[in-house]
Amino acid sequence: MSSDHTGTVTVYKGAGPITETTSTSTKDLAAFAKKTAFAKTLCGGVIMEVTNPEQARIAEVAGACAVMATEHLPSDIRSQRRGGRGGVFRMCDPQLVQQIRAAVRIPVFAKARIGHFVEAQILESIGVNFVDECEVLTVADQDHHINKHNFRVPFVCGCRSLGEALRRIAEGAAMIRTTGEAGTGNVVDTVKHLRAVMGEIRVLSNMDEDEVFEFAKKISAPYELVRKTKEIGRLPVLNFAGGGISTPADVALMMQLGCDGVFIGSGVFKSGDPVRRARAMVRAATRYTDPGGLADLSYGLGEAMPGWNLEDEGGVRFADPTE
Repeated sequence: MSSDHTGTVTVYKGAGPITETTSTSTKDLAAFAKKTAFAKTLCGGVIMEVTNPEQARIAEVAGACAVMATEHLPSDIRSQRRGGRGGVFRMCDPQLVQQIRAAVRIPVFAKARIGHFVEAQILESIGVNFVDECEVLTVADQDHHINKHNFRVPFVCGCRSLGEALRRIAEGAAMIRTTGEAGTGNVVDTVKHLRAVMGEIRVLSNMDEDEVFEFAKKISAPYELVRKTKEIGRLPVLNFAGGGISTPADVALMMQLGCDGVFIGSGVFKSGDPVRRARAMVRAATRYTDPGGLADLSYGLGEAMPGWNLEDEGGVRFADPTE
């Protein structure tokens, strides 16, 4: 495989890499800045997981800023695991991704397994706009994440703490997704992790400069990224929230807690009226400080997705084993 200066993938074979990127650090920074600039165009929006072109069109008409192509919504993955059927969940069929891309004009995301850089190579080659290195899929590498600097396509990665977020950014993530338990219809873990990230940032912002080194060691994050976070008072990249979001009020809660947008999947397409709910969820992301407006958006939406409490049922959690 040939390499250019914009940052191509590294191909591994046998004992080591047979093709390396040749980009300089300056060009790496320029490439990363380009990725984060694209991510910023999605700020304040809703990204919806979809399993077919029809759902993608519903999301686009509702005003979603992007769609995530997937073969299985998180609630379906949970149902299989909950029923004891298990299974391995992988990158979706590239043909489905292409069908969804052809159906809409908004950006299309697609998921790769954690550590599965070849799935990411394939998704990049077919022209997805963003790759999600996703903990909901079956993990491919229990020790390593993808080196996202080796790709031209931007990545989004999940986190449950500030240290985890900054480690993913150091690996090249252009967007962070504070995670809850997707597919449950229960936002409790999303709230927990979003408050944890925001709380750690507030603590960091009030530290003396000589305390930052120790804090960086404590959370196992690169010092320069920790210092940058202290300087700007937020993550250096956009932070969306996802997991269990199923009502306009849930969307507004995430936005008021400080996230830049939300991921929604099962909460829309497992509800009684996906078209109306999709539209209400998108509008809630921009009217999140208006209780009266949120009340109007919440009227007559039909049945919300069925949900469950993992603590009560001993359900399997989606987790990143590398952390």
